Amino acid sequence: MRPAVRRWLLLAILIFTIVAVDQVSKHWIVDNLSLGEVYQPIPAISSLFQITRSHNAGSAFGFLPQAGDMFLVVAIIAVIGMVFFYPRIPDDAAITRLATGLVVGGALGNALDRLQYGVVIDFIHYQIPGVISNVSNLADHAIVFGVALIFLESWRLDRAKARAAAASDEPSSPTPA
Repeated sequence: MRPAVRRWLLLAILIFTIVAVDQVSKHWIVDNLSLGEVYQPIPAISSLFQITRSHNAGSAFGFLPQAGDMFLVVAIIAVIGMVFFYPRIPDDAAITRLATGLVVGGALGNALDRLQYGVVIDFIHYQIPGVISNVSNLADHAIVFGVALIFLESWRLDRAKARAAAASDEPSSPTPA
């Protein structure tokens, strides 16, 4: 199999897997918990982590709840842009390829929620008492992890290029006479 075909196939499998796991988890939440209902899978850490069904009409962290349709359009444009960008990812950027699949899969998972429910279904409730309380979903986690991987690999590749450029600019050792 040609490398380009293999890369596209791996991208499609990763996107499908992210969307499938995200949607199955959200359907379980919708079928088993009412809005605002809390489930504590591990009672010993319920002050830090629990499952809470929540609906998010806005963006991350509930910002701009009245702009849900705009976020659907933004998600679709982002997916198209990333798929367009995908073949231009350098050969030495395998992590960026993986990260692209995570971001696209996560964006599609949340876009499907907006189409099906009119909101994004959130349920992963992390809390640090007195600091933060956030409810998110697996698609959100895929997006955040994917974006972080893209930044980290970009930073790594930039450093490698800078080291290579610095090494080529160093004067060669004088040759003995």
